[in-house]
Amino acid sequence: MQRVFKGKVWKFGDDIDTDIIIPTQHVTIETMEEMKWHAFEPLRPELAKLITPGDILVGGKNFGCGSSREQAPEVICALGVKCVIAKSFARIFFRNAINNGLLLIESPELPDHCEEGDIVTVEINSKLVCNGREFAIPAMPDNLFTIIEDGGLVKSMKKRNNIID
Repeated sequence: MQRVFKGKVWKFGDDIDTDIIIPTQHVTIETMEEMKWHAFEPLRPELAKLITPGDILVGGKNFGCGSSREQAPEVICALGVKCVIAKSFARIFFRNAINNGLLLIESPELPDHCEEGDIVTVEINSKLVCNGREFAIPAMPDNLFTIIEDGGLVKSMKKRNNIID
């Protein structure tokens, strides 16, 4: 994973729950490729078709709340989203996202200073830049970054243990 990258913002408010990210009626679809087209359907039915690889989701407080549905971060990855930046994340979503190789960045300030369509530059373990303004972000522990970089926990464990599929 690149340590510096840019992406277009898709913006959300507070309390985006896993039922909004991927509604219950779609979690039994056989492939993630098919399932991803239903992402965010209750909130914005057209959004999954508008997101392009490398885009960034920006949310408010408690992003990913609700059930412990692992398909929620998985479907975000399937859309090609580079990372999710939010004021805060639900705890179980945070862990599920890391396990699926999705980069999450907490920033209490950025969501209030960007708009949908803005471009955000992410410098991992350093800062976010949007509209000429910089926002400090906490450093990610190396072990979590390694899991994300490897594409998730299972892939990281296989790599660490030299297991080839």
